[in-house]
Amino acid sequence: MSARRIAIAADGINIIAKLNQSVTADTLWNALPITGAAQIWGDELYFSTPVDAPDENGQETVDKGAVAYWPPGQALCLFWGPTPMSRGDEIRPASAVNVIGHIEGEPEKLSEIPGGSEITVRQVQESLTEEPPRIGSEN
Repeated sequence: MSARRIAIAADGINIIAKLNQSVTADTLWNALPITGAAQIWGDELYFSTPVDAPDENGQETVDKGAVAYWPPGQALCLFWGPTPMSRGDEIRPASAVNVIGHIEGEPEKLSEIPGGSEITVRQVQESLTEEPPRIGSEN
């Protein structure tokens, strides 16, 4: 299966994320496009979704740039730094989340989105052509 990317847009900020191959990621992908109201909790942005998915390898801490689904709140969560639950530099959700992908680029751009903003997530349709090889990369 080719890489599945999603576009996240709110308040003039546009971010691309790549989904993993989890069942939860499949469920979200099939529900797109979705729109919600952005909520901010520390360095996490989250919003309610129509997706209903159970716990799937729930994680108590996540990496910077993680895209996750929070089963208790049926919410999509985007992380760029510590939350009020974090200890030290860790990134800790309110409770375990299903990590379903990772933000490409700079997740800190999420900090520019005010709480309450309308946020939209949609599928990015990949072109049929292959990406050209990168100069200087090892094959």
